[in-house]
Amino acid sequence: MAAKAIFKKPQSLSDKEFTYCPGCHHGIVHRLVAEVIDELGIQGKTLMVAPVGCSVFAYTFFDVDGTVAAHGRAPAVATGMKRAMPDKVVFTYQGDGDLAAIGTAEIIHAANRGEKITTIFINNAIYGMTGGQMAPTTLLGMKTTTSPYGREVDREGYPIHVSEVLKELSGVAYLERVAVSSPAEVRKAKQAIKKAFMTQIKGLGFSLVEVLSTCPTNWGLSPTEAINWLNENMKKEYPLGVFVDKVGELK
Repeated sequence: MAAKAIFKKPQSLSDKEFTYCPGCHHGIVHRLVAEVIDELGIQGKTLMVAPVGCSVFAYTFFDVDGTVAAHGRAPAVATGMKRAMPDKVVFTYQGDGDLAAIGTAEIIHAANRGEKITTIFINNAIYGMTGGQMAPTTLLGMKTTTSPYGREVDREGYPIHVSEVLKELSGVAYLERVAVSSPAEVRKAKQAIKKAFMTQIKGLGFSLVEVLSTCPTNWGLSPTEAINWLNENMKKEYPLGVFVDKVGELK
């Protein structure tokens, strides 16, 4: 009896092996994005923008055209690409240090203008690539290399809830926060990513999917401990759910 493949690498991923730390969720999200691109049949017309941070490695893992942007500037670069080539499907892949810190203005104004681009936003509450510094999304009491005694309101302020901020902007057509820490959540995250891309394809406006992710290395936890910490702490601070949906049911 001939063997039958039941699972294989998405065509929109390159053959390069992932180099992310064990337990990091970037690899899961990469696969979901690639599967969506394959299923929608848009590999040949998809452009990616990967800025600074762990997300910068994405350009070696996705088998689509694209470019690298300066720190935080991915939405601005993506805006130019989409306006110059409106027939393309353009997405940015950004971390919280990039998007919610130096890139705050870019993401807010792209969303407010209703730019027809899609953003995949990875929130692991810390700067992953550059040494584990405190990010805008770092939780209160959370220890980082720049908040060694834990984040305090009087000193560092409150965590920024990006999705809650963006949902108030009229240009946003689809916005959801998901996680990938269980099989059921992985399936739901894929549907959210697909709806975000469909938002752009339908020309409805700006779309973003925020994905809660672990960073075992900089959290100082094992992969299993990191998932437990995310479930027990990050989901309380950043509840999962749909904030804006102008797409409706996918057909």
